[in-house]
Amino acid sequence: MSRWLLAMHSSSETLGLAVCDANDPAGGTRILSRPMGRQLTNGLIPAVDELLPRAEWASIGRLAVSTGPGGFTGTRLTVVMARTLAQQLGCPLHGESSFALMAPRLSQTLPATQALQPFSIVQPLPRRGRVAGRYRLRSGSAPVEELERPRLLREDEHPSPALTMELDVASDVQHLLELCCQWEQADTPGPWEPVLPIYPTSPVGPV
Repeated sequence: MSRWLLAMHSSSETLGLAVCDANDPAGGTRILSRPMGRQLTNGLIPAVDELLPRAEWASIGRLAVSTGPGGFTGTRLTVVMARTLAQQLGCPLHGESSFALMAPRLSQTLPATQALQPFSIVQPLPRRGRVAGRYRLRSGSAPVEELERPRLLREDEHPSPALTMELDVASDVQHLLELCCQWEQADTPGPWEPVLPIYPTSPVGPV
C-alpha cells in the first residue's frame, strides 16, 4: 500500500505540486506546475486531485508546503489546505519559505569564495518596498539555513551580497518534495499548528 508524500507551492501565479511514494521514492516523482492566477481558488483541489486522486488522500503520510512570501490569497490557500489535511489525517506537516527553497538554486551564481557566506534574497514589490530573507549554505541533508525569514526591509537597509528573487516553481516544488523525503527518512516531527503563511506586507493595506 502506498504512503504518499505531497509538496505544495502557490507563492506566485503558478501552482506547483509534487508527490511520490514514501515506500519507493526512487520509483518516480509526479510534478504538476501550472499557471493559475485567480483560478487557484476554484482550481486548487481539482489540481491536487489530478495529481493524486482523492481516493488516495487518506494515504498521505507527510506534507510540505511553501509558506511564502507571495500573494495573500494564493499562499493562504495551500497553507490552509495542507494544515487541514495534516490535522484530519494526523500526519506531519512542514513549512518552508519560498525564498529558502530557491536559495540553493540562486546561490550557484555567487562567486566560489562566497559560496558558504551568508547572502540575502531580495524581492522588489510594486509600490510596497522590498522583501528580503537571509540564507547560508551548509553541507549535509539540510543544505540551506534560513538565518532570517523574509520580511519587509526598511528604506535604509541594503543587505549584501544580495540576489534577486527568481521563480522556478517546478524546480522549487521538486526541491520541497526532496526535503519532505529527508524529513520522512529521519522521522522528523511535523506539527501542523506552527505552519503559517508569511505576509511581509498587510493584505489590507494600500495598493
